[in-house]
Amino acid sequence: MTDQRIRDSFANQGLMTTLGATLSHVAAGEVHISAPLQAATSQQHGAGHAGLTFALADTAAGYAALTLMEAGREVMTVEAKINLMAPAIGEVLIARGKVIRAGRRLTVVQAEVFAIKGDTETCIAILQGTMIPVDPA
Repeated sequence: MTDQRIRDSFANQGLMTTLGATLSHVAAGEVHISAPLQAATSQQHGAGHAGLTFALADTAAGYAALTLMEAGREVMTVEAKINLMAPAIGEVLIARGKVIRAGRRLTVVQAEVFAIKGDTETCIAILQGTMIPVDPA
């Protein structure tokens, strides 16, 4: 795993760029991605939209899986389930993705998403999913 390989792949993510997301931590089996909560990513009540929460969690979990895959591969989501536990209220969301089990073909992953408001972190969502290695297009 090379940190630069993950960062280069992340830089090609159009949606993450649109959301203002940044890759803040890369380690073997673990990736953190954060994005500001802003009007453009809110829902009608002013909280961050669940689509933002899911996108960050899915991407952090996927890149966590990619850190354990051989060079020259990319990753895609096979399936994912998310529990939304609290509104996304704060300044920033941070998704912390990690590998639960890396198999020969499928990798089970998890991500927790936190809303950060001042010095307080609130866990707002937990995602569990399955990732698969793919050849780049």
